[in-house]
Amino acid sequence: MERKTGPKRQFWSQRVTQSSNALDLEQGVFRHESPRAIALSLQRSALASKRRKAEPFRSAMSMLNFYINRAGKQLPARRRRVLEAAKAELRRVFHKAA
Repeated sequence: MERKTGPKRQFWSQRVTQSSNALDLEQGVFRHESPRAIALSLQRSALASKRRKAEPFRSAMSMLNFYINRAGKQLPARRRRVLEAAKAELRRVFHKAA
């Protein structure tokens, strides 16, 4: 069966990431190699956002979990470790207990 060519397919998760009321994310935030860089970027976005509905920490953690969950099994183990470490770092930068 031949695959049709045409406009690139856009998934609902991509649309949520780009136009969510939770946060306006910095470009490439989830591609940083450092968990701290990811956490600080999410913190900046959460504190600056005027569209979020929850407190900044919850919005930031929500977007991080959303990204990890949507990547699912396609997320390489090394990348997953960095993102999971970013959760702990996010708690640290927001001064939340684990």
